[in-house]
Order: sequence, then structure tokens, then C-alpha cells
Amino acid sequence: MDIAVKNRQTVKRLKELTLLDRFLFAETMEDKRNLQLILSIILGKELELKGQPQVEKELRTAPWLRSIRLDVYTTDEERRVYSTEVQKINTGNLVKRSRFYQALIDGSLLMPGEIDFNEMQPSYLISIMPFDLWGYGRYKYTFRMTCQEQEGLLLEDGASRIFLNTHGTNGEGVGTELIELLHYMEHTTDQSASHSTSQRIKELHGRVSQLKASEEIGVKYMQEWEERIYLQQEARAEGEAAGESVKLIKQVRKKAAKGVTAEACADMLEEEVYLIEKIYDMIKANPDWDDTRIYETLKVSR
Repeated sequence: MDIAVKNRQTVKRLKELTLLDRFLFAETMEDKRNLQLILSIILGKELELKGQPQVEKELRTAPWLRSIRLDVYTTDEERRVYSTEVQKINTGNLVKRSRFYQALIDGSLLMPGEIDFNEMQPSYLISIMPFDLWGYGRYKYTFRMTCQEQEGLLLEDGASRIFLNTHGTNGEGVGTELIELLHYMEHTTDQSASHSTSQRIKELHGRVSQLKASEEIGVKYMQEWEERIYLQQEARAEGEAAGESVKLIKQVRKKAAKGVTAEACADMLEEEVYLIEKIYDMIKANPDWDDTRIYETLKVSR
């Protein structure tokens, strides 16, 4: 049986996905109205978004530097910028990652040659996750820079980072609608929506239900899943090949240390002489390199 078909039997069905699953979140947030509903609840005010949201938006400051890929990026009519993402797994680096994301977003807000930094729009970096990064039980943690020496003095640079916790227990400072939204995002079901008192959440659920029932979206979901399986297969095969190559280099190193010629080594290991000679030359030229580094260098030059 084809592995993609085999894995299809165990993959989560489209109708079982929640808004914390990246695929359904992205498909839902491509619709401006859906994103507008969520952001309005999160920020506690009505928003009018401008243009279509950008899903999987890539940002980098230079071609040779690390890029980032934003789940959903949009602006509103007041030119405020919003980057919203879901994060199901605590990778242990989310706080520092948010700093890096904020820096690259800020770096994209001024046109080349613009000298007035006041032209930078306010920005909101929003992360929604089913865990509590700080353990205080809050549903919402909003961070803005403050002065340590002067209580209540904010550095009004327009940057806000918001972390939302669907497993919150302390509702202080947040509205019921936000708590219901976070619960709905983790449990995106008819039952969860029916328990909500929010008309905006009920509207959102109706639109999500249409996506889940769409044959077109179902096909797209399976195609993405199968592509992921194939990529995993390729990575696994590449890893196995790398392991065999590193093992070969280790064997060649041992032969070389015993004074065995490259030709004799190739004959012993049943390998091409030209390849063994390359490994010999690399070991001789770089005696401090380990087998993995030699493999990585030869892989590029072969």
C-alpha cells in the first residue's frame, strides 16, 4: 500500500480540526471577515481591516539572512499591523522568537530612504497557544516596554506582543467573549459554539463549518498532508544515506591511519577509487574535522 494512502487512514479528518490546527486556522483567516471577528474580540474593539489578509507571509532583511514565515499578516484602516499565529507546541523559545519576529516586522514598516521613524505604524504580534508560558493562569498576557525606574511610564513605541492561553483559569482583566473565543479555538465544535453567548463567535463558527464541509478544502487538506508525508520520507531517506556515508568515512579514516593506500581501501570496501581518494585528501587536509563535517563538505562538492 502507498505510504501516503496508508497515512491517510490515521490522519485527523478535516471536520475534526480545530482553529489551533495551522491548516484550518490559515484557511479560515484568509477570509477578512473571519480575521476581523477574532482580532476585534482579542483587542476588545471593533476593527476594520484593509485588504485581504496575507497567509504564510515571508519576511527577511537580506537574502542571506534568516527569514520568518508569519501565519497571518494584515493591516487595518488606521495602518496598524497585525501578525497572528497559532502555536500548539511549546518549543521553549517562543519569547525570544517573538522578539525576532517583532524585529523583522518593524524592519519592513519603513520604505527605503524614509528618515522619519514616526512613520512606523503600531504593530501587534499575537500568539495563541494551549499552554501557559508563565504559569499565572491568565488567558491573556500583553507586553509593552516600561521604565523600571519610573512606575507607570510606558515607552510608547507602538509595539505590542500578546500571548493568549486557551487553558487560562484567571479571568481577571479579560472579557467573557475572549474566554469563550479561546475555548472555541481549542474545541471548534457545534457544542462549543452553542455554549457561547457571543454572536461574533456564532458567526465565526458558521463560516468555519462551511469550510469544513467544503469538498475543495477537503481535497486541499489531503494534498497538503500527503505532501508532508512525502517530505518526511525524503528527509528520512536522506538521513539514512547520510548515516551510511558517515559510516564509510569512519571506515576510510581507520584504513588511512593504518597506512592502507586509497586504491587498496577502495578494493576492501568495494567503493570507487575516486571517492576514496577524495575522502583521503579531505582527511589529510583537515585532520581536526570529524566524519560528519567531512561528509557535509563532500556532499556539496560532489
